[in-house]
Amino acid sequence: MFKDYTNNTYLVERLRKGDESAYTYLMDAFYQKLCTYANSLSRDVYVSEDIVQNVFLRIWEHRHRLKGTHSVKSYLYQSVYNEFIDQYRKRNKLIAVESEYIKALTDIVEEDASELTRLIGLVKEEIQNLPPKCKKVFLLGKQEGLTYGEIAEYLNVSFRTVENQMSKAFAIIRKNVGNRTDSILFLLFGFKHCS
Repeated sequence: MFKDYTNNTYLVERLRKGDESAYTYLMDAFYQKLCTYANSLSRDVYVSEDIVQNVFLRIWEHRHRLKGTHSVKSYLYQSVYNEFIDQYRKRNKLIAVESEYIKALTDIVEEDASELTRLIGLVKEEIQNLPPKCKKVFLLGKQEGLTYGEIAEYLNVSFRTVENQMSKAFAIIRKNVGNRTDSILFLLFGFKHCS
Protein backbone atom coordinates (compact mmCIF):
# COMPACT_ATOMS: atom_id res chain seq x y z
CA MET A 1 0.00 0.00 0.00
CA PHE A 2 1.28 3.45 -0.96
CA LYS A 3 2.03 5.66 2.03
CA ASP A 4 1.36 9.30 1.20
CA TYR A 5 2.89 11.13 4.15
CA THR A 6 2.51 14.44 2.30
CA ASN A 7 -1.20 14.11 3.11
CA ASN A 8 -1.55 15.81 6.52
CA THR A 9 -4.50 13.71 7.74
CA TYR A 10 -2.82 10.45 6.72
CA LEU A 11 0.48 11.49 8.31
CA VAL A 12 -1.21 12.31 11.64
CA GLU A 13 -3.17 9.05 11.52
CA ARG A 14 0.05 7.04 10.96
CA LEU A 15 1.90 8.94 13.70
CA ARG A 16 -0.93 8.34 16.16
CA LYS A 17 -0.66 4.60 15.40
CA GLY A 18 3.07 4.66 16.17
CA ASP A 19 4.26 4.25 12.57
CA GLU A 20 8.02 4.83 12.81
CA SER A 21 8.36 5.39 9.06
CA ALA A 22 5.89 8.32 9.37
CA TYR A 23 8.05 9.72 12.14
CA THR A 24 11.18 9.26 9.99
CA TYR A 25 9.43 11.11 7.16
CA LEU A 26 8.58 13.94 9.55
CA MET A 27 12.21 14.19 10.70
CA ASP A 28 13.56 14.06 7.14
CA ALA A 29 11.09 16.64 5.86
CA PHE A 30 11.29 19.18 8.68
CA TYR A 31 14.37 18.74 10.89
CA GLN A 32 16.72 21.01 8.95
CA LYS A 33 14.08 23.67 8.26
CA LEU A 34 13.11 23.76 11.92
CA CYS A 35 16.77 24.05 12.98
CA THR A 36 17.13 27.04 10.66
CA TYR A 37 13.98 28.59 12.14
CA ALA A 38 15.11 27.90 15.73
CA ASN A 39 18.51 29.39 14.93
CA SER A 40 16.84 32.59 13.70
CA LEU A 41 15.26 32.84 17.18
CA SER A 42 18.15 31.75 19.41
CA ARG A 43 21.19 32.75 17.30
CA ASP A 44 22.93 29.61 18.61
CA VAL A 45 23.31 26.45 16.51
CA TYR A 46 23.58 24.10 19.50
CA VAL A 47 20.59 25.61 21.31
CA SER A 48 18.61 25.41 18.05
CA GLU A 49 19.34 21.70 17.63
CA ASP A 50 18.44 21.09 21.26
CA ILE A 51 15.11 22.91 20.78
CA VAL A 52 14.21 20.93 17.66
CA GLN A 53 15.22 17.59 19.20
CA ASN A 54 13.03 18.35 22.23
CA VAL A 55 10.11 19.16 19.94
CA PHE A 56 10.46 15.93 17.94
CA LEU A 57 10.86 13.88 21.10
CA ARG A 58 7.73 15.42 22.60
CA ILE A 59 5.76 14.85 19.39
CA TRP A 60 6.60 11.15 19.46
CA GLU A 61 5.86 10.82 23.19
CA HIS A 62 2.49 12.59 22.81
CA ARG A 63 1.61 11.44 19.28
CA HIS A 64 -1.79 10.14 20.45
CA ARG A 65 -2.81 13.79 21.10
CA LEU A 66 -2.18 14.88 17.49
CA LYS A 67 -5.27 15.87 15.50
CA GLY A 68 -5.66 15.31 11.77
CA THR A 69 -7.49 18.61 11.46
CA HIS A 70 -4.38 20.61 12.41
CA SER A 71 -1.50 21.25 10.04
CA VAL A 72 1.55 19.25 11.18
CA LYS A 73 3.84 21.88 9.67
CA SER A 74 2.21 24.74 11.62
CA TYR A 75 2.19 22.61 14.77
CA LEU A 76 5.94 21.95 14.43
CA TYR A 77 6.82 25.60 13.92
CA GLN A 78 4.59 26.69 16.81
CA SER A 79 6.16 24.00 19.04
CA VAL A 80 9.67 25.20 18.17
CA TYR A 81 8.67 28.75 19.04
CA ASN A 82 7.12 27.66 22.36
CA GLU A 83 10.20 25.58 23.25
CA PHE A 84 12.44 28.56 22.46
CA ILE A 85 10.37 30.79 24.77
CA ASP A 86 10.45 28.16 27.57
CA GLN A 87 14.22 27.75 27.31
CA TYR A 88 14.71 31.53 27.14
CA ARG A 89 12.71 32.03 30.34
CA LYS A 90 14.57 29.25 32.16
CA ARG A 91 17.93 30.59 31.03
CA ASN A 92 17.06 34.11 32.23
CA LYS A 93 15.92 32.79 35.62
CA LEU A 94 19.16 30.85 35.90
CA ILE A 95 21.20 33.91 34.93
CA ALA A 96 19.40 35.91 37.66
CA VAL A 97 20.14 33.19 40.23
CA GLU A 98 23.77 32.94 39.07
CA SER A 99 24.29 36.70 39.32
CA GLU A 100 22.77 36.66 42.85
CA TYR A 101 25.17 33.87 43.79
CA ILE A 102 28.18 35.69 42.28
CA LYS A 103 27.19 38.85 44.17
CA ALA A 104 26.97 36.87 47.42
CA LEU A 105 30.34 35.26 46.75
CA THR A 106 31.92 38.63 45.94
CA ASP A 107 30.56 40.08 49.19
CA ILE A 108 31.94 37.11 51.11
CA VAL A 109 35.33 37.09 49.38
CA GLU A 110 35.84 40.60 50.68
CA GLU A 111 35.70 39.14 54.20
CA ASP A 112 38.77 37.34 55.50
CA ALA A 113 38.54 33.58 56.05
CA SER A 114 38.32 33.73 59.84
CA GLU A 115 35.50 36.31 59.67
CA LEU A 116 33.63 34.15 57.15
CA THR A 117 33.99 31.09 59.37
CA ARG A 118 32.76 33.13 62.35
CA LEU A 119 29.71 34.40 60.43
CA ILE A 120 28.76 30.93 59.14
CA GLY A 121 29.08 29.57 62.68
CA LEU A 122 26.97 32.45 64.02
CA VAL A 123 24.19 31.88 61.46
CA LYS A 124 24.13 28.12 62.20
CA GLU A 125 23.98 28.86 65.92
CA GLU A 126 21.14 31.36 65.45
CA ILE A 127 19.19 28.77 63.43
CA GLN A 128 19.65 26.19 66.23
CA ASN A 129 18.49 28.77 68.81
CA LEU A 130 15.28 29.70 66.98
CA PRO A 131 12.04 28.92 68.85
CA PRO A 132 11.04 25.28 68.05
CA LYS A 133 8.08 26.06 65.70
CA CYS A 134 10.08 28.78 63.98
CA LYS A 135 13.13 26.54 63.55
CA LYS A 136 11.03 23.70 62.10
CA VAL A 137 9.39 25.99 59.51
CA PHE A 138 12.72 27.62 58.62
CA LEU A 139 14.56 24.30 58.09
CA LEU A 140 11.70 22.78 56.07
CA GLY A 141 11.81 25.80 53.77
CA LYS A 142 15.53 26.41 53.53
CA GLN A 143 17.13 23.02 54.05
CA GLU A 144 14.42 20.80 52.52
CA GLY A 145 13.37 23.33 49.87
CA LEU A 146 9.63 23.05 50.57
CA THR A 147 7.31 25.87 49.50
CA TYR A 148 5.21 27.72 52.08
CA GLY A 149 2.15 25.78 50.88
CA GLU A 150 3.92 22.43 51.27
CA ILE A 151 5.13 23.36 54.76
CA ALA A 152 1.61 24.41 55.77
CA GLU A 153 0.23 21.08 54.55
CA TYR A 154 3.04 19.06 56.15
CA LEU A 155 2.67 20.75 59.57
CA ASN A 156 -1.12 21.06 59.26
CA VAL A 157 -1.04 24.82 59.85
CA SER A 158 -2.23 27.80 57.80
CA PHE A 159 -0.17 29.39 55.02
CA ARG A 160 -0.22 32.63 57.04
CA THR A 161 1.31 30.84 60.05
CA VAL A 162 4.17 29.61 57.86
CA GLU A 163 4.71 33.15 56.51
CA ASN A 164 4.75 34.58 60.02
CA GLN A 165 7.14 31.95 61.37
CA MET A 166 9.50 32.38 58.41
CA SER A 167 9.49 36.19 58.77
CA LYS A 168 10.14 35.80 62.49
CA ALA A 169 13.08 33.45 61.80
CA PHE A 170 14.66 35.88 59.32
CA ALA A 171 14.14 38.81 61.70
CA ILE A 172 15.84 36.96 64.59
CA ILE A 173 18.79 35.82 62.44
CA ARG A 174 19.27 39.25 60.84
CA LYS A 175 19.05 41.01 64.22
CA ASN A 176 21.84 38.87 65.64
CA VAL A 177 24.02 38.44 62.54
CA GLY A 178 23.61 41.80 60.81
CA ASN A 179 23.77 42.84 57.16
CA ARG A 180 25.81 39.79 56.05
CA THR A 181 22.91 37.43 56.83
CA ASP A 182 21.59 37.13 53.26
CA SER A 183 25.03 36.37 51.80
CA ILE A 184 25.72 33.69 54.42
CA LEU A 185 22.26 32.12 54.00
CA PHE A 186 22.80 32.11 50.24
CA LEU A 187 26.05 30.20 50.68
CA LEU A 188 24.46 27.74 53.12
CA PHE A 189 21.19 27.09 51.29
CA GLY A 190 21.55 28.46 47.73
CA PHE A 191 18.76 30.46 46.08
CA LYS A 192 16.13 28.97 48.44
CA HIS A 193 17.21 31.46 51.12
CA CYS A 194 15.21 34.31 49.57
CA SER A 195 12.53 35.43 51.99
